[in-house]
Amino acid sequence: MPRRKYRAIQQSKGDAVYNDLLVTKFINGLMRDGKKSTAQHIFYKTLDVLEKREKDNPLIIFKKAIDNVKPMLEVKSRRVGGSTYQVPIEVSNKRKNALAIRWLITFARKRHEKGMVNKLANELSDAFHNRGASVKKREETHRMAEANKTFAHYRW
Repeated sequence: MPRRKYRAIQQSKGDAVYNDLLVTKFINGLMRDGKKSTAQHIFYKTLDVLEKREKDNPLIIFKKAIDNVKPMLEVKSRRVGGSTYQVPIEVSNKRKNALAIRWLITFARKRHEKGMVNKLANELSDAFHNRGASVKKREETHRMAEANKTFAHYRW
C-alpha cells in the first residue's frame, strides 16, 4: 500500500506531427503488440485519406468524430438488497475520451473494407457525419441510461 493518499497523474506528451494529446491517446489505443510506429503510420495515412475525401483539416474532422462518439451517460450495476439495478451515471471527461477512442477503433477493426487505413478512415468519416456503428453504440448507451433513469436515486 502506498503511503501517499494519491498518485500524481503523469502528463503524456503530444504526438510528433500534431503535438496533440488526444492523437497520442488514439495512437496508443490503435497500437498492437507494442508496434507504435505501425500504429502511427496507420493513423497519419488515415488522416491523409480523410483530408483528400472531406477537403477539410483532418485534425478537426478527427476531433469532431471523437466528440460525436463521446457518451454523456452510462449505466453501472449497483447491488441493493437482493437485486441488482442498472443505475445511470454521468461519465467523466477522461472516460468519455477513452470510450470514444475504444469504440472507434473496435468498430473500425470489425469493418469489411481492405486495409486498416480504409477501415479507420471510413469509421471516422461516418462518426464525423453522425452515423456508423460507433455513433450507434453511443445512442444505445444513452437509451439504456434513459430506460433506467427510475433507478437514478440509487446513485452514490
